[in-house]
Amino acid sequence: MTRVSRRRLLGTGALTAAGAVASAAAAPSAAARTAPLSTDVVIVGAGLSGLAAARDLVAAGRSVLVLEARDRPGGRVYGLPLGDGTTSEGGAEFIGPTQDRIAVLAKDMGVETFKTYNEGKNVYYRNGKRSLYATDGLLGAVPPDWGVIDLELALVKLGNMIKEVPVGEPWRAAKAEEWDAQTFYTWSRSNSLSSGARFLMDAFASSTLSMRSQEVSLLYLLNYAASAGNESTPGTVDRLINTKDGAQESRFVGGSQEVPVRLAARLGDIIRYNTPVRSIETGSGGVTVTADGLTVTAGRVVVAMSPAIANKIDYSPALPASRAQLMQRYPMGSIAKFVGVYDTPFWRADGLTGQAVADSGAIDATFDNSPPDGSRGILMGFMNQANIRKLDGASADEVRAAGLASFTTLFGDKAADPRITAFQRWDNEMWSGGGPVGIAPPGALTAFGPALRAPCGPIHWAGTETSDYWTGYMDGAVRSGERVAREVHAAL
Repeated sequence: MTRVSRRRLLGTGALTAAGAVASAAAAPSAAARTAPLSTDVVIVGAGLSGLAAARDLVAAGRSVLVLEARDRPGGRVYGLPLGDGTTSEGGAEFIGPTQDRIAVLAKDMGVETFKTYNEGKNVYYRNGKRSLYATDGLLGAVPPDWGVIDLELALVKLGNMIKEVPVGEPWRAAKAEEWDAQTFYTWSRSNSLSSGARFLMDAFASSTLSMRSQEVSLLYLLNYAASAGNESTPGTVDRLINTKDGAQESRFVGGSQEVPVRLAARLGDIIRYNTPVRSIETGSGGVTVTADGLTVTAGRVVVAMSPAIANKIDYSPALPASRAQLMQRYPMGSIAKFVGVYDTPFWRADGLTGQAVADSGAIDATFDNSPPDGSRGILMGFMNQANIRKLDGASADEVRAAGLASFTTLFGDKAADPRITAFQRWDNEMWSGGGPVGIAPPGALTAFGPALRAPCGPIHWAGTETSDYWTGYMDGAVRSGERVAREVHAAL
């Protein structure tokens, strides 16, 4: 308890360096790591879902051990080191209306929020032309394009379809088979005529899922939008894409990583870092979990990670076919974050929000990631789907050049010479395999969707992909952890 209390007293500046906290919560000695352990519940993964499950199970009086492959907590929530002792968000970062569970958790951890900078005009770059547009009109965050009327008609159809999807159980929709038999690309081409409308619908899929519209099931996308709400507020496309009143409305003071870092510090030595789980064996007495240098027996195990990464674990006996097949069919998106650090947020003086959408270049969407006081400027750009895959094998200098070329195209010559650049690529990160979320291609949800959450004997599943509301977001991760904790506690 003394060591746990010391960690809880660490200041925000120290906590921001997630790796340093992970090192402070050092793994036990080699002798301790090889000795068999026993506990009520083993949780695989110290992302937000695993940490939330651990918190609730400990509060319910259960003994818990959390095994994390990385040297830090947070999973896809990550403080990207900038090389000067500070960080920027390298992974999930935003919070918006109806994201109730991450809001409650952040408040409990003492992490405050502030509004994403959203004053001025956005940049729209398409067909070699740069234009500016306000976001406080009738179209909101939708860029003006000659196909915008066409787009609005398509979005109305999409909105009506979203209302027909049972949130979290899209395979029960009356038209589930029809919608799951096609991609969002197929539907968008059948329901629009203009190149502008089609590009913007493709940009919607890319910016939210880091997938090309050709890769994702229409049913999955409908459920993704339906999940952008809560038990009393239906989800909408607008809430997904908007900054004001939308999923990008606010950020966390000190960075989103403060939430899992502080929660992990509070949980203390029940978390073992640098301990990837290799196998899970089930038997009449529960489970045996084998990790690097560690074997644990438990009554139940929670696998709190994306289906694609959960598929790296060896299960004995083999998982039911529906779950095994699901994990083979739930790929991650291809995504990286590129940030440039400037002396000032110069785009604000130019009357810009720092937000942009582009149809070419390495970066297809941007945000102002500056600190709350604007003491320095940080531009963040998403490199999504094919854009980041084109940089396979590129050197750090080549990635930097590609990112700065996009920033310069969108925000002018002042963007060409930042003091610092940093880059986090998720699709070749071993313990993520991509981001921001696992998605379902056509046919997967109607055939295997119920296996997302259904326990396999003493094996339970968590992770943002399993959430009903805000799947793919930090809120969904927390919700899934809270749900699985109730499930496990009742089963023990």
